[in-house]
Amino acid sequence: HHPFTAPHPEDHHLLRSDPMSCRSLHYDLVLNGQEIAGGSVRIHDGEEQRYVLEDVLHTDSSELDHLLQALDSGCPPHAGIAIGLDRLVAILTKSESIRDVIAFPKSGEGRDLMAGAPATITEEQRKLYNIKS
Repeated sequence: HHPFTAPHPEDHHLLRSDPMSCRSLHYDLVLNGQEIAGGSVRIHDGEEQRYVLEDVLHTDSSELDHLLQALDSGCPPHAGIAIGLDRLVAILTKSESIRDVIAFPKSGEGRDLMAGAPATITEEQRKLYNIKS
């Protein structure tokens, strides 16, 4: 799901030995075969989160020090869900396309004309996010 999703309890033993076989604890809300929301239970242990970021994903976790410190201080288990309001409205209005109900849909080429995205990024940003061209 994302690097902050907790491992599935049945697979937790695989996290360190075979992380690619470890399922995550995420969920979707489906209405008539259409996903309208999704979420996950988050990792709430600093050491485990560091392991995922540094050893599994090989990323620099220093930008997330504030999060890791909070997790180290005893963060309780927590979860989240995000509703795809545009998807739900498309279903309710029986729209042909989700683009019919999005206020500022992307162009056919994937460009956001209102925000001017995607934008050019610097070489430093490419290195930071491991983007290769």
